[in-house]
Amino acid sequence: MTRIASVCVYAGSRMGHHPEFRAAAGALGRGLAERRIALVYGGGNVGIMGTMADAALAAGGRVIGVIPRFLEEREARRRDLTEQHTVGSMHERKAKMAELSDAFVVLPGGLGTLDETFEILTWRQLRLHDRPILVADIGGYWSDLFRQIERAVAEGFVWGEESRLFERHPTIDAVLARLDMLAAPAHVDALRRA
Repeated sequence: MTRIASVCVYAGSRMGHHPEFRAAAGALGRGLAERRIALVYGGGNVGIMGTMADAALAAGGRVIGVIPRFLEEREARRRDLTEQHTVGSMHERKAKMAELSDAFVVLPGGLGTLDETFEILTWRQLRLHDRPILVADIGGYWSDLFRQIERAVAEGFVWGEESRLFERHPTIDAVLARLDMLAAPAHVDALRRA
């Protein structure tokens, strides 16, 4: 079995109000580094995504940033990453992050995190990829989102099977334990051929 080599993490560009979000981001960054799993993320130095990158780098991890040119100043483009990609648009950012990753993890975040999460879920629904998507429901942060998805299923807008496109995990330890069990994709999918 070939292990997961890289994980794309969607996370907030703000800290949020609860210290547990920042702690979770740091724990994920350290945990990926300890497992020699490259962290692929939005490339900024702000919010819990910056905390996560700091922790991964401090633990000797490989950190790959992908940032659109217009956000380089707003999100404080980092100069200390293992690898940095500058792209032309948000769409290119999401596509590049996906291309570089064997799996996806969702941490608490705002509209940008929701956008990234729903796009990668939609790409999986459309069978453009079959890579794992793990949602870290830290402190129940995503509970209302899960309820809305359940409502969409109940109302007939989403097939029941589609709720299995992602996995829900309550802690970073659970996310890391699941990553330890996963194999890297065995085939090249549409996202890596594009």
